[in-house]
Amino acid sequence: MHPQPIPQQALNPAITRTAVTVAYGDGIGPEIMAATLRILDAAGAAITPETIDIGEKVYLAGNTAGIDREAWESLRRTRVFLKAPITTPQGGGYKSLNVTTRKALGLYANVRPCVAYMPFVESRHPGMNLVIVRENEEDLYAGIEHRQTEDVYQCLKLITRPGCEKIVTYAFEYARRHGRKKVSCFVKDNIMKMTDGLFHRIFKEIGQRYPDIEQDSWIVDIGAARLADSPEMFDVIVTPNLYGDILSDVAAQIAGSVGMAGSANMGDHCAMFEAIHGSAPDLAGQDVANPSGLLNGAIQMLLHIRQPDVAARIENAWLRTLEEGIHTRDIYQEGRSRKCVGTREFADAVIARLGQQPEQLRPVVYTQQPVLPAFRPAARVPARKTLVGVDLFLNWAPGEPGVLGGRLAKREEGGMRLELITNRGVKVWPNGLPETYCVDHWRCRFRSSSGAPLTQQSVIELLQAVVTEGFEVIKTENLYLFDGQPGFSGAHG
Repeated sequence: MHPQPIPQQALNPAITRTAVTVAYGDGIGPEIMAATLRILDAAGAAITPETIDIGEKVYLAGNTAGIDREAWESLRRTRVFLKAPITTPQGGGYKSLNVTTRKALGLYANVRPCVAYMPFVESRHPGMNLVIVRENEEDLYAGIEHRQTEDVYQCLKLITRPGCEKIVTYAFEYARRHGRKKVSCFVKDNIMKMTDGLFHRIFKEIGQRYPDIEQDSWIVDIGAARLADSPEMFDVIVTPNLYGDILSDVAAQIAGSVGMAGSANMGDHCAMFEAIHGSAPDLAGQDVANPSGLLNGAIQMLLHIRQPDVAARIENAWLRTLEEGIHTRDIYQEGRSRKCVGTREFADAVIARLGQQPEQLRPVVYTQQPVLPAFRPAARVPARKTLVGVDLFLNWAPGEPGVLGGRLAKREEGGMRLELITNRGVKVWPNGLPETYCVDHWRCRFRSSSGAPLTQQSVIELLQAVVTEGFEVIKTENLYLFDGQPGFSGAHG
């Protein structure tokens, strides 16, 4: 049975309370959640927790999703989720519950503030204060993977126009509402010209609506290097899912400690708040974990449920605690810290300082923010879509590309002829280089022989002919023009 905080309603029945779904999680989760809820209760947070079980216990009971129907019902009823870290068992087809929750509830924006608290918590970047706004539903985190041949595995990267519009709009609105001066876009569109290219293009389009905010764009590799070396260059960073996941952990660590960072997962209908770190099962039950990450997530929750005064009261007490050198083991440092405390004692220290403000760190003042309207995709005229070819992916033993090309070039069923063959994205026929290493996964591009538009029946006829020839087709991708522009990439070489 999880411990429950003393309800403030018993002290003041007139308080209008907000129901919040709470999950104590795994590993250190129960300890840091108990500490966080004690602080919230002592500060006067008007919440009514509804506890659910998720994570390892649910997984091991046979539910590979890690969450039961009753828990979903609570989440859909309260629409506010305060979640401690969970453990996902290795193997066995278990999917990440974090990803499942974000996608199922439409929590498209992951917001991670990364702030340095020098000189009280060690950081090489004393002035660091930035926010990473990460797209939360798409990209490689769609989790669509296949083993296609003996040698080759595939993961699909999915980027949508509405997904890009939602997250970029959110980032600019966040910057405007929180007094931020600049939004930076991180992508890799010099390589992924269509997927990351779309994200970058939408950033530029939506950015025109915010002339009051400075804007720039970075290729993610050099951008990450600049972030690690000179984080003061950035204010708000908006980026696709995978890059945001990596960059926000890096940013949190160079700010001071991953253990201190919280995050909000925001959607039009629900929101989830958590620490960004994992469940650390090796530390469970030892009363050593830092509850600050989850507490900072809970502060964002209080702002979301429109209790800014309580949020500021807690954060200022937390800052005062850091100032006075009362630190958990992960940030304790001789000469800088005054006392090394455990999870419970750290929570006690924050509670004792409620109503106080920091003396050297900047006190926070939060005001009630207007509710961001639900996202509505921009109306647009659909593009004219024309089928002009097909990529057939074959499982064919590694061999001479010329042999494969010679056999396939004879086929012209469906009004198509073979244009090129690639292996791992590099052209190997015609006129490939003998040095190119090939595996058993071949992309064979067929295009319309006459240049005229094709039909689905054309693709079926070609498939039948290739299979009759004795080849194993493992995947097809139709090639379309959209308003005359290619909706498919070229080939290296």
